[in-house]
Amino acid sequence: MRSTGGGGVARPGAARVRGNDHTVLDPPALGAWTPRLRVSIVVPAYNGQDKLDLVLAGLAAQTYPAGLTEVIVVDNGSVPPLRLPEIRPPATRLIVCDTPGRADARNAGLAAATGDVVHWLDSDVVPDRHEVEAHMRWHHLAPYLVVTSYLRFTTAPLPTPGAVAATGDLAAIFEPAEPHEWLVDLVQRSNGLTDAPSRAFSLHVGGATSVGRRLFDEAGPMDDELVLGQDTEMGYRLAQAGAVFVPEPLARGYHLGPSMRMRDKQPIDRVSHALIGDRIPQYRWLRTHPARQWKVPYLEVVIEAAGYEDTRATVDAVLAGTLPDLSVLLTGPWDTLVPERRAPLTDPFLDLVLIRGHYAHESRVRFAAPSAPAAERVAPFRLRLPAGWVPGEDTLAALLDLAVEGGHGLVGVLLDETPEGLVAARLERRAAFARAALLLEGERQADLVDDLVDEVYGALWTDGETLGFVPAAQAVPVKGRRTAYRARVETEAELAKLTKEVERLRGQVGKWREEAGRWRKSAVDLRREVGELRREAGGLRRELTRLKAGRLRTMIKRISVRRTAPAPSEPLTAAPQAASGDPASSTPPGPAGHAASAVPPSGEPPAGTTTGPR
Repeated sequence: MRSTGGGGVARPGAARVRGNDHTVLDPPALGAWTPRLRVSIVVPAYNGQDKLDLVLAGLAAQTYPAGLTEVIVVDNGSVPPLRLPEIRPPATRLIVCDTPGRADARNAGLAAATGDVVHWLDSDVVPDRHEVEAHMRWHHLAPYLVVTSYLRFTTAPLPTPGAVAATGDLAAIFEPAEPHEWLVDLVQRSNGLTDAPSRAFSLHVGGATSVGRRLFDEAGPMDDELVLGQDTEMGYRLAQAGAVFVPEPLARGYHLGPSMRMRDKQPIDRVSHALIGDRIPQYRWLRTHPARQWKVPYLEVVIEAAGYEDTRATVDAVLAGTLPDLSVLLTGPWDTLVPERRAPLTDPFLDLVLIRGHYAHESRVRFAAPSAPAAERVAPFRLRLPAGWVPGEDTLAALLDLAVEGGHGLVGVLLDETPEGLVAARLERRAAFARAALLLEGERQADLVDDLVDEVYGALWTDGETLGFVPAAQAVPVKGRRTAYRARVETEAELAKLTKEVERLRGQVGKWREEAGRWRKSAVDLRREVGELRREAGGLRRELTRLKAGRLRTMIKRISVRRTAPAPSEPLTAAPQAASGDPASSTPPGPAGHAASAVPPSGEPPAGTTTGPR
């Protein structure tokens, strides 16, 4: 929704923000609206009077109306005690909290605050003159916002309070400075926190953050059991109360000196991770132990007690699943239950007595009346499951994956249809239902709540059979840990055996590859030899062709010589020779009266023939 004209004020409860997509809100420009909400600025302090004087000087120069602003300085046991300087906002009070610790000091200030919005401000953060106004224009749009400033860390020499109150731009005094890298990186990685609604609560840092008072009424004060990580844990509970987290770049401030995290990041992480993992289920990477329990479970399963066998089947299956990070809340008239001791078998409430006795010492099972208030430490997800319906071993984990990956506020599971109506289980995201309750302003109609949850987070319905829910009569008996252990050992042994076989086969494959390589090399050599033989054969064929061609030419030449050689000359007349009576000169007649050839086949003249002149 957008801010209304003439002051930028929206109707309370009217803004609809889906997840953490605060971009649907359109705050008015600085100086172009009419404020109406009161803000309490809580400044816990321990020593550091010189820095506190600069912080109060910065607050004295704010553009937000002084009549709507109160400042509460909490002296957390300073020596010497802190005092209020001359330059300060008109409505500034100093209270004392002797119990040491940031959480106790802030809780003291929270208890004293009267504003519609509570603005945390550290005693070493000097706010820009528009810082409070930049925060408050958001809070006029919705009652469930958490707004954080952009801080820069300066090592510049400390100016006088008068210089801070008089300047229009703190950069002229405190630059150069370093940005709050962790916050800037978080905002950039999550597209302004709109892409990571389940982790947006990490933005709640006490240095310069404002919170709608209604959220504190739902979430409660800061955790005074923590020595570090209080801001993050508070942010988690604000998220469960329905908060939307907004990074505001127009709200700027200067941190005087480096932060404690900048000086000692690793030691701080060591301490805070050891403590907040027990309280923030969303930090799954801090909960890697496969079986231990945590102060705040990831899932709370609410089961209305019915018959002993059905209820036990459901509870036992829930406790034996692959998700150990859960608790069970059994609802029933436990406070009014009085066991029959003289004739227990005739007790009309015998099943309830058996249920309570069976789970009385199970640490993950609690008993409560149906109308009991919510637990102090709230799980981020709640599953309402009818007794007599049994989830499979991995059903609850798969159901949570469905809700988390889809960002749904409600996942309904249809279990059965009876003449009385539908039987269903409901997985509810607590932050979504808390947001819907804030929007309804006290109305609690179930149909309206579900519609609003669908609007601000989304809803999904699926069938129980797909997820592995079955009636108790069809459920497989729960496996004990020993059985699961043995099954795992057998599986690991089989896996080791298969791994060894795979390695053997890989070795065999390697040998086959080597053999194939040798075969390929031999084939290449053979192809090379065949190529050489083919070349030699080609040469021989060419030589044979040449020889054949030469011999043919010789034969043709000889034949040509025979056919073209001249015949021997004959006598002019035969008669004179015959008349001479020389028998050598006479030639017997050849066939057909022709004379026989006098030339022998060799072409040589006959013996005794004179070739010279006569």
